Amino acid sequence: MAQQTPQIAAVDPVWHRIVSEAESAITAEPLMGGLVHAGVLHHASFANALAYRIAMKLSSREMSEQILRETLDAAYAAEPDLVAAARADLVATFDRDPACHRLMQPLLFFKGFQAIQAYRLGHWLWLNGRKDMAYFIQMRVSEIFGVDIHPAARIGQGIMIDHAHSIVVGETAVVGDNVSMLHSVTLGGTGKEDDDRHPKIGDGVLIGAGAKVLGNITVGHCSRIAAGSVVLEAVPPMKTVAGVPARIVGESGCSQPSITMDHLFDAIG
Repeated sequence: MAQQTPQIAAVDPVWHRIVSEAESAITAEPLMGGLVHAGVLHHASFANALAYRIAMKLSSREMSEQILRETLDAAYAAEPDLVAAARADLVATFDRDPACHRLMQPLLFFKGFQAIQAYRLGHWLWLNGRKDMAYFIQMRVSEIFGVDIHPAARIGQGIMIDHAHSIVVGETAVVGDNVSMLHSVTLGGTGKEDDDRHPKIGDGVLIGAGAKVLGNITVGHCSRIAAGSVVLEAVPPMKTVAGVPARIVGESGCSQPSITMDHLFDAIG
C-alpha cells in the first residue's frame, strides 16, 4: 500500500501578519476586542475575513448579512482572482498611503479598500448575469461608502483609492492595474450616448483629488492627472496634465507615479 504524503498547510504571510496585528490591537485597546475578533480572529483565512467584513458593511434590512456572506463566499470560491485582486489592493494601500501603518487597517477601517472589494462582488454578479443583484450592490456601495462604481466597469488590481469620497466610475470605464486615485474623482461621460462612452485609464496612473476625466478617451500608462483637472482629450503615456481643460504640463516625473504618489510638478509654457 502506497504511503500517502501528508498535506502541508499553505503559509499566508499577509494573513499571518494581519492576525498578529489584530492580537496586538486588542492588547493595546481592549474595547476593540469584539470588533477585531469578529473581523479577523474568528476567521481562518483572508478570504473568510474579507467576505465577513464586506457583508457586514453592505447588509441592511433589505438584504441580510447572511445572504451577502453566502454570495461573497460563492464568488470567492468560483473566482479566486477576486481574492488575489483584494490582496493586491490591500498591499497597494499599505505601500502608498502614509496613514496606513498596518495591513489590518484597510480590512477593518478604510472605506476605499472596502468599496473596491464590494464593487468586485458586483462586477462578478454582473458578469454572471445577476444584474439586479449587481445593481443592489452598486446602490449599497454608494450609500455606505460614497463611491459609485457601475458594476459593468472593468477595474484591475493593485488599486488604491485614498479617502474615497465622491468617486464616480461609469459603466464603460476601464481602469488598469496599479492605479491610484484620490477623493472626488470622476471617470464619466460627456452626454447621453449609450455606447462606449467612458475613459480608459492605463496601468500605473495617478489621478489627483477632484479630477474629472470625461468621455471615451485614453489616459496613457504611468501618467499623472493633477488635482482639480478636467481631462477631455487623450493623454499620452508618462505625461503630466493639469488645468481646465487639462493640457500637458510636463513628463510624469518617474516610472511609477501611482506608487510614489508625488503630486508636485513644474509647469511649462
